[in-house]
Amino acid sequence: MTIEALRTADERFNNLPGYNFEPHYFDDVPGFDGLRLHYVDEGRRDARVTFLCLHGEPSWAYLYRKMLPVFTGRGYRVIAPDFFGFGRSDKPVDDAVYTYGFHRDTLLRLMEHLKLSNVCLVVQDWGGILGLTLPMEFPSAITRLIVMNTALPVGESPGEGFEAWKNYVATHPDFDVAALMKRATPHLTDGEAAAYGAPFPDRTYMAGVRRFPQLVMVSPDMEGVAESREARAFLANDWAGDSFMAVGAQDPVLGVAVMKQLRSTIRHCPEPVIVEEGGHFLQEWGTPVAEAALKKFGL
Repeated sequence: MTIEALRTADERFNNLPGYNFEPHYFDDVPGFDGLRLHYVDEGRRDARVTFLCLHGEPSWAYLYRKMLPVFTGRGYRVIAPDFFGFGRSDKPVDDAVYTYGFHRDTLLRLMEHLKLSNVCLVVQDWGGILGLTLPMEFPSAITRLIVMNTALPVGESPGEGFEAWKNYVATHPDFDVAALMKRATPHLTDGEAAAYGAPFPDRTYMAGVRRFPQLVMVSPDMEGVAESREARAFLANDWAGDSFMAVGAQDPVLGVAVMKQLRSTIRHCPEPVIVEEGGHFLQEWGTPVAEAALKKFGL
């Protein structure tokens, strides 16, 4: 069955501040009925380390524009995909298409397609909810983690702040992404905030944005709980890679307390770097975070 989807016009991505990366596409993703997935691919293809950077809600690869040059500047490769429904990737119009499994399978197919090795997985928000389940699937390929403001939910609500956000999205199905990003990250320029809204000309493009909050596993019977539990066990007992954690202290939902709890489930994860002025979208404070991670890894 064909999935009805929209494709944001290329011109909406012209002249975005701080973002001049060429698009790359994974066409006809197996199992996704011809949908086209976008990803940034910068740096040397033969680099010793590849940084796989995963965004969350309601952002896209634009989120990594400050971290990416730090990694490529040291001679490494960076891959930053847009989940379906976000960025330059195709956007199914039916909200029901978007499930935990739909998004996780996207990442599995992309890893298989790119045949990446010596990967440093960089995650935040849904990038972590989904991405932190990848090391157990690719234990020899993923060798490092950079973890920022995320979680591995197994059936409990993150708290009142999340419930308020979930309710807001449910009651404002065409909310202004640019305005939200500006509120969450006040130092963004108007142009940068508008860039976050570029993928969404109108509400018909926003099914993926609307769905992510509803997919967070707040009940133990929800899809994804089993994978999160398995990932927690793998990271606690079998993870043999190196880790770096940074926390935006101003995040009202996935802040210091939540992240310290997550740290306790990642084997040999060091004490987190606390960015006191940082918010949920910590990549917007990303240059020093990326530099600190490279220093910790000795890269």
